[in-house]
Amino acid sequence: METPRFSFTPTPLAGLWQVQRKPIRDARGFFARVYCAQEFAAVGLAQPLAQINHSFSSLPGTLRGLHFQHPPHAETKLVSCLSGRIWDVAVDLRADSPTFLQSFGTELSAAGQNSLLIPPGFAHGFQTLEADSEIVYLVTAPYSAEWEDGLNPLDPALAIPWPLPVAEISARDAQRALLDAHYRGLHGV
Repeated sequence: METPRFSFTPTPLAGLWQVQRKPIRDARGFFARVYCAQEFAAVGLAQPLAQINHSFSSLPGTLRGLHFQHPPHAETKLVSCLSGRIWDVAVDLRADSPTFLQSFGTELSAAGQNSLLIPPGFAHGFQTLEADSEIVYLVTAPYSAEWEDGLNPLDPALAIPWPLPVAEISARDAQRALLDAHYRGLHGV
């Protein structure tokens, strides 16, 4: 789907979109929109934005995630890389989805002018591919410690092909429980 400032490409996971910005370039550099409510409504992002988060990682191979919020605080995220490069991953946690527990990963970079639009019901994580990588993500629900959760990004059941050996990971993310046969996903998203 094309809009004046963006190209939206669906992924194999319903509701998850790759977003390509269309920068206007001249001798000074470029100007690009990262978000436009009217244009993003065309692919289903109709909720107002509630937060803008900024993440910086100094080492390549840094792994963050896989994070999500349970309903009723489930959120849509628009993830963009402002400097460096990352491997961005979304995992479908929607209990009634035909792609339940499947993941999609893509490289986001400052040079690529691209983003990933992640709907409610997905876990999100990323690995830095370069030193000094900065990520900004726009979200539709404020952070709620009570409703926050995550998956272990190294869980063999998810088999996410992280591109680099893990250089850094938080203790909280590394110690998350592995999925078992009883995991049923998120309902009501």
